[in-house]
Amino acid sequence: MPVIPAPLTRPDGTALRVLTVDDEPSLTELLSMAMRYEGWEISTAASGAEAVKVAREVQPDAIVLDMMLPDFDGLEVMRRIRAEQPDVPVIFLTAKDGVSDRITGLTAGGDDYVTKPFSLEEVVARVRGLLRRSGATTVQPETQLVVGDLVLDEDSHEVSRGGTPINLTATEFELLRYLMRNPKRVLSKAQILDRVWNYDFGGQANVVELYISYLRKKIDAGREPMIHTMRGAGYVLRPAGA
Repeated sequence: MPVIPAPLTRPDGTALRVLTVDDEPSLTELLSMAMRYEGWEISTAASGAEAVKVAREVQPDAIVLDMMLPDFDGLEVMRRIRAEQPDVPVIFLTAKDGVSDRITGLTAGGDDYVTKPFSLEEVVARVRGLLRRSGATTVQPETQLVVGDLVLDEDSHEVSRGGTPINLTATEFELLRYLMRNPKRVLSKAQILDRVWNYDFGGQANVVELYISYLRKKIDAGREPMIHTMRGAGYVLRPAGA
């Protein structure tokens, strides 16, 4: 069964921070959702002044920056931010016919550009590449499974959510590992029983329900839930908010 690749993180293991700047709320929301799925912390701004303020507060590892903003343009935003963060990589969003904008952005120190309209996958791939090249990232060991802010280490058997350690029994750990190896996939009680308890489905669905409830108390208590019941189908684990 394939292991879900761990996301890029900062060298200290914390989430990478990306600032998205655009005055189109729908576009900003789409970009934010796509990048949050990568496990990154996303901040947004709808104007140049707001972008400079937010950048000062969050110290982003990368910036996705629209060239045209209501108060001043992306070049001025980059200039002001880099006065305080000289090495932060910037990807410009430019109009389809804005060839001069792209050339100006790159010669002024922008690291990359994407033309509108664009695919979300392309932007995420460009940001990922920039983060790797900038040295802001590390790749977590392959022994780790990561879904949203939930991390499970298959070697040490350590589990944490949002950086908070979670103590699990051996059976709870196996159940969570199976769920995390299949994120966003609905798993039936029969599949879970066979995989975790290693015996055929035969009226023992109650043990699956019991251990799912144990896991929920430890993983989801006081947090946005990740483990969901799909009535009549089984259970699914999804990143919070997904």
